[in-house]
Amino acid sequence: MISLTDSQKIGMGLTGFGVFFLFFGMILFFDKALLAIGNILFVAGLAFVIGLERTFRFFFQKHKMKATSFFLGGVFVVLIGWPIIGVVLEVYGFFLLFRGFFPVVVGFIRRIPVLGSILNLPFISAYVDRVGESNTMV
Repeated sequence: MISLTDSQKIGMGLTGFGVFFLFFGMILFFDKALLAIGNILFVAGLAFVIGLERTFRFFFQKHKMKATSFFLGGVFVVLIGWPIIGVVLEVYGFFLLFRGFFPVVVGFIRRIPVLGSILNLPFISAYVDRVGESNTMV
């Protein structure tokens, strides 16, 4: 069992609410207010979970500047009122930022009983194998 500090617990809650508001904002035809709240909660929750310094170092590494600019630029575009364009920019930046974690996520999901068998279906397996063998550094 992993022990979490109180600030990490708050961060998990903020991140969870941020993901919920982002998802709910997209379901409600890209509602600007919900997407803006979701973005703010997600970034704040991430800062609470891993700390301000580590969050800053993660986003502003030299080889991740393109991804960071797309992600934070998308957040800014959503905040100024163009939600569809902003979400597209955010998603692209998110995948560039977190592509190093995809092999870990795929390996974890393959160990889950029902989801693992779904990932081993012939037409899904080839795609998942390509995503899971990413060799980019985190």
